[in-house]
Amino acid sequence: MLLRVRVTLPDRPGALGQVARTLGVAGADIVQVVVLERLGGRAVDDFTVVWPGASRVERLRAGLAAIPGVQVDGVWRAIGAPVSGGHDAELLAQVAANPADGLGTLVDAVPGLLAADWAAAAVVPADWAARSGSAPQPGLAGGEPAVAYSSWRAPAPLLLPEVTPLRARALTGADQTRYAVAPFGRAGLVLMVARGDTEGLPAAGFHVTEVDRVAQLVRAAAVILGDRLDLVTAPSAVSRS
Repeated sequence: MLLRVRVTLPDRPGALGQVARTLGVAGADIVQVVVLERLGGRAVDDFTVVWPGASRVERLRAGLAAIPGVQVDGVWRAIGAPVSGGHDAELLAQVAANPADGLGTLVDAVPGLLAADWAAAAVVPADWAARSGSAPQPGLAGGEPAVAYSSWRAPAPLLLPEVTPLRARALTGADQTRYAVAPFGRAGLVLMVARGDTEGLPAAGFHVTEVDRVAQLVRAAAVILGDRLDLVTAPSAVSRS
């Protein structure tokens, strides 16, 4: 199976090689390495590896944790290898080529770009966080956030965390699902990208660089789609987690 392994390690010569050797000894075949951050003598790296399905992931985590100065931030199943920023431009070109389906194209593609489980575009009432027992807002069933579009792996029913105030950020829901959230800046529409723990594998939260990437995609898509976003409907209400 394909795994994503995120580690924080000392930013010094030989540290990356030591991690790579440990992955290899444990039985992992490295497909790709992405450097997310280098700051203050520390680095955050994502390794995408092919891992033998019959092997215990605990052995992999224990081997990495035994390296001095290395911290394992998460290990989770990945749909595919992470892709570079060049694919972002390709995605936006697809959105521009078919704006009628542009929102769905964006939502369907983002999980693959970020090794996430699913994504959804939700319409959030402006007063959701502040309202308590007030009358429903017109156009939204029960005045609750509602899903306009979700990718194929999104759970049903879909439980959303509290996302207001609407700004680009990472957050963790009550069920420990990790989210990256970015608003479109129109009609209360917000993109939510999620990854969760599965099969005992603890997923890492979204790094600031990943949140920035989602926010850039959303801003660009908002410019491309323009007034079309104001016409997005949200037929199904969802609950808060």
